[in-house]
Amino acid sequence: MTTLYSYFRSSASYRVRIALNIKGVAYETAAVHLLNQGGEQLLPAFTQLNPHALVPVLADQGKLLTQSMAMLEYLEERYPTPSLLPGDAFARAHIRELSLAIACEIHPLNNLRVLRYLKHALSVDEAQKTAWIQHWIKLGFTALEQQLAADATRGHFCVGDAPTMADCFLIPQIFNARRFEVDMAPYPTLCAIEAACNALPAFEQAHPAQQPDAA
Repeated sequence: MTTLYSYFRSSASYRVRIALNIKGVAYETAAVHLLNQGGEQLLPAFTQLNPHALVPVLADQGKLLTQSMAMLEYLEERYPTPSLLPGDAFARAHIRELSLAIACEIHPLNNLRVLRYLKHALSVDEAQKTAWIQHWIKLGFTALEQQLAADATRGHFCVGDAPTMADCFLIPQIFNARRFEVDMAPYPTLCAIEAACNALPAFEQAHPAQQPDAA
């Protein structure tokens, strides 16, 4: 059985849920609450699974993966249809570059442990923390909007007319943006892709509100 150690609002976990759903892979959710007891991800029971103390963790065939990008690559290789990385070598690299722009340039600056450091070590108040989150999301979304609006390979989704890995990364980041009241009006291309994705059961079922640990 495949098990995903997950937190309902974790955008990295959300990415993997979408991919599992697209691939039609049955899985169990092992909830790891990032706030309870100071963060269940910091407890020894979890750090034995992932010394980085981050979700998600994917357990499959007695083996563990601890990075969402690696999980999606693994799922693509193990379950090649429907493909999250369709097309030729350049098309696949393009999908990866869009995914990595979110995974490496936007998401880490708004990760929970970064926000905790801002609050507890640097004494940043809630308004300043929100401004920090919004700044980095807006910076990244402005670039993505420009890139995708001009991209001839874009269809209803980031690349073409079926969801790819890039959409698995984009939708959770838009969820985060809306959660922190980022004005999405300047990003009509991203919003159109969001609407196309959220109309699909694979995305709807992966939404944080649909998770067994949703609070």
